[in-house]
Amino acid sequence: MSYTNEPSKVSGNFHSVKGTVVETVGNLTGAQSWTDSGKQEHAAGEAEVKAAQAKGYVDGASDRVEGKKDAVVGAVTGDKQQQLSGNAQHEAGKAQMDINK
Repeated sequence: MSYTNEPSKVSGNFHSVKGTVVETVGNLTGAQSWTDSGKQEHAAGEAEVKAAQAKGYVDGASDRVEGKKDAVVGAVTGDKQQQLSGNAQHEAGKAQMDINK
């Protein structure tokens, strides 16, 4: 539902809430087309939120792997900066995964 190809939690939540409002107006006025439209928009918004969460989780997992690799290479080669940077990226990836569970 967002204007980019990337799913967005913000856009998904907006469309979920908007769909609920439109559905409620349809129920109150007896306008079945509004009720149906609202249900569809709500479902699409919820799906976009789930897709954004999944993407965030996968991105976090990728950062964890890349960070761990850099940390190990840094430790093996004695490059403390690379090791620290890798550890930081690993932890950032873990945090992103936790947020998107």
